[in-house]
Amino acid sequence: MEIRIQGVSKAYVSGGNLIKALDNVDLIIPANHIFTLLGPSGCGKTTLLRCIVGLETPDVGEISIGGEVVWSKQKNISIPTEKRGLGMVFQTYAIWPHMNVFDNVAYPLQIRGLSKAEIRQRVAKTLDFVHLAGFEKRPATKLSGGQQQRVALARALVAEPKVILFDEPLSNLDAKLREETRKELRTFLTELKITAVYVTHDRVEALALSDTIAIMREGRIIELGDPKKIYFDAQHRFVADFIGRANLIKATVRSQEGEHTVVDCALGAITCAQHDAPVGSEVTLCIRPEFIQLAKGAAGGTNVVNGRIDSLIFVGEAYETEIRVGEELLLAKIEPDANLAVGSEVSFTLDPAHCLLLSI
Repeated sequence: MEIRIQGVSKAYVSGGNLIKALDNVDLIIPANHIFTLLGPSGCGKTTLLRCIVGLETPDVGEISIGGEVVWSKQKNISIPTEKRGLGMVFQTYAIWPHMNVFDNVAYPLQIRGLSKAEIRQRVAKTLDFVHLAGFEKRPATKLSGGQQQRVALARALVAEPKVILFDEPLSNLDAKLREETRKELRTFLTELKITAVYVTHDRVEALALSDTIAIMREGRIIELGDPKKIYFDAQHRFVADFIGRANLIKATVRSQEGEHTVVDCALGAITCAQHDAPVGSEVTLCIRPEFIQLAKGAAGGTNVVNGRIDSLIFVGEAYETEIRVGEELLLAKIEPDANLAVGSEVSFTLDPAHCLLLSI
């Protein structure tokens, strides 16, 4: 089911001040898509999710799901949450501790008055789908965090919703379990071919799960795209910095040369991917740490830079290092078997395709 959001705004009064949680949001979430709202705390992503569900009432605008208007200020339409055909998975799981797994998952069907036979059939089918077959009689409180998350997912899916919404559902899991559950969730949602709206402030989660990511800031959506576009070809400095670690360097456009733009910066003259900024304008050069390639032997060609290792931290799969070039410190990732030490003189190269220019 496609979700359309048109001109939605929501404001709160706090301490006598008016705070815009949502500021004229326009958004189309495609059907059968895993769509992530990503941004820092307080940017409005959870408020937008709650407006879609019906747990918050916007001040103005219109929301439709599958072509049906579920909320409209102008048309005086407000469909209750329970009639919007949505499933919801919360950050805290919201599993009832006094119920076993079967009763937790069966509850949405029981309140709809389905027969016991149909409830048993649908619960069994859903638990099998989330790899919890055989857990029906287990007390909910005796399950691991990952298993409880799957119970919450099963309960959201058992009623066969048109759309399922997630509000930071993995934030309570430890790092390893979060990674495993993330993979499972991506598999589940892809197989279901269901519209999923996912809220998170975790960039890795967003990149790993999403078909499309919307970056939010101060109640607005400032950039939209698939994970690779958002990561490799961000249009805004805030997005480039938020979606992953980046070296952001002030630069001035020197010239436009065919398919490249040349800039002057603290690293020298750097040839970059083409950017339409005029000659003489100020821009920001964005370089991801993984694209700083240490030269082996004498370096030559385009974008060769000399520097010195300022810090070196071994993190297993790589060294995280800072390379000093004049007054600039560049974060880089280098091979874990590199024979380097703090103070080592190094040369590195920068592929123009990975030198991204951002408007200031």
